[in-house]
Amino acid sequence: MVRLQILLTLITLQGILIAAPNSKPNVILILTDDQGIGDIGCHGNPYIQTPNLDEFYTEAIRMTDFHVSPLCAPSRAAIMTGRYPINNGVWATYKGRDAMHEGATTMADIFKNNGYTTGMFGKWHLGDNYPVRPTDSGFDLAVQHLAGGVGELSDYWGNSYFDDMYYVNNQPKQFKGYCTDVWFQEAMKFIDQNKDKPFFIYLPTNAPHSPLIVEEKYAAPYRPEVGKNIYSAEFYGMITNIDENFGKLEAYLKENDLADNTILIFTTDNGSGNGLSKDGKIGYNYGFRGKKGSKAEGGHRVPFFIRWKDGKIKGGKDINELTAHVDLIPTLASLCDLKVPSNMELDGLDFSLLLQKKAKKLEDRMVFIHHRQDWRPPMDFDQTCIMVDDWRLINGDQLYNVDNDRFQKNNIGRDNWDLAYRMITANEEFVKKAKENPEYNEFPYHIIGNSIQPEVKLTIQHAIGEDKGIWKAEQVSAGMKNTNNTHSLKIEQDGKYLISCQRWPKECSGPILGTPKKNPKDLYDYKAISPQKVRISIANQILEKEISPTDEAVTFEVYLSKGKTMLVNDFIEGKEKYGVYYTYIKMLK
Repeated sequence: MVRLQILLTLITLQGILIAAPNSKPNVILILTDDQGIGDIGCHGNPYIQTPNLDEFYTEAIRMTDFHVSPLCAPSRAAIMTGRYPINNGVWATYKGRDAMHEGATTMADIFKNNGYTTGMFGKWHLGDNYPVRPTDSGFDLAVQHLAGGVGELSDYWGNSYFDDMYYVNNQPKQFKGYCTDVWFQEAMKFIDQNKDKPFFIYLPTNAPHSPLIVEEKYAAPYRPEVGKNIYSAEFYGMITNIDENFGKLEAYLKENDLADNTILIFTTDNGSGNGLSKDGKIGYNYGFRGKKGSKAEGGHRVPFFIRWKDGKIKGGKDINELTAHVDLIPTLASLCDLKVPSNMELDGLDFSLLLQKKAKKLEDRMVFIHHRQDWRPPMDFDQTCIMVDDWRLINGDQLYNVDNDRFQKNNIGRDNWDLAYRMITANEEFVKKAKENPEYNEFPYHIIGNSIQPEVKLTIQHAIGEDKGIWKAEQVSAGMKNTNNTHSLKIEQDGKYLISCQRWPKECSGPILGTPKKNPKDLYDYKAISPQKVRISIANQILEKEISPTDEAVTFEVYLSKGKTMLVNDFIEGKEKYGVYYTYIKMLK
């Protein structure tokens, strides 16, 4: 009997030993906001302090020619869907084009459907309402702020980076501490609860995006260099805080024996936001021209470091092949042995063989950048960048070789007309195909009348219109007027709906014609506005009501039939009209 027990024990141990190398790796994808390719010490920046990321750089495989979009929401959508912005419909950061479409399959969906527990901590910026919130898009747990940044007008009013209200699976909850600290702490709590099974963590920080707010101890070391060698002490301080948190995460993974079988990725969402002065004369940019928003190299070439010790992805090696954000889904699917839906259209390539030293080159490919800060689609050639190898074709008429001309000073298109023509032709075919996609031609919509989110909040930040747009809480508090006034809706079921039009959000209630009680954390100056009426247009109905001095909301009851429609809502002030700042819609029983 004893021999039998020993034999069974040995068989069990042998099974464990055999199974262990085949266990799926954990995945942590860290994406910082507005940190450019030069805003890190290991890329030669002599001023910034990033010791933990610098150490990770020495251990990781570095994709040295990795590209994203020049703005944040388009990059995030491309990472999550594996499709270029012009194909997934997210090509702007507001004005109705910063949300995914209903039914979009995400990276989180894929991990979840393959047995992973999924968590997201930080900045989503792909839709604040059903059906494209993180919890609608494959994440088991989401701890986040809303819209594009902490303290924006669509976020919880009064958030200031410290001791804020963030949303935990769509419910507001009070947190203590600095925003970046919170995201990393919550990620580690999530790992604590799920480390016995494979997990996928998406950790997109809002820092170092503006507003540039950080504890003085992080900014102080940089102040002597401001105006001489660096543009902002706070910007560099926010990055140093990220680096500190990255070091804490690394230590946590090692202490819990998770580091070796975790694919850890560090990358960023676009070029530098505040690491360079506007004229580019102050700051360090790794030798490249352009910052956030630019089609030049510095606007979209970013750091990409990846390590997976158990998968032999380690050792401080550079890989110089042209790669991009749309490559992450196919690459991670290959590394983690994930099944991807057969009907999922992916634009990227799998570069896992490069990471595993099983190949030296990718197949011939081009990478495309099309985005536009507007509800209108990106232009076919103007404001574009097409890439192949070291070549960059900008706006269809400027050709540069960034290997020989890092700062892109010399347009050599005339001397390389055959190559330029090939790139132009490829772009024409690419755009022609993109225009056949429903995401190109239809707005993403907010769904109303669904029990998953009984009340939907719409804000002027996401409204469609001709104005440049507003997105800051202080712009609302100052009474800044903006004509953007249109929202795309899908009515889930026939019925009567209540539409409430407000100046202030519910968490900061106040009269439309007055101001709310000031939040002690709130440093904004409040200014009253004086519209006489509110007018809405929806589903072939135009309704108008006067505003009384005590009204916190002007409400309309409307019957809506199932289907898609547009809501247009305005404050009317004499002959002037401007968009309603906050609108809440719910179905009446």
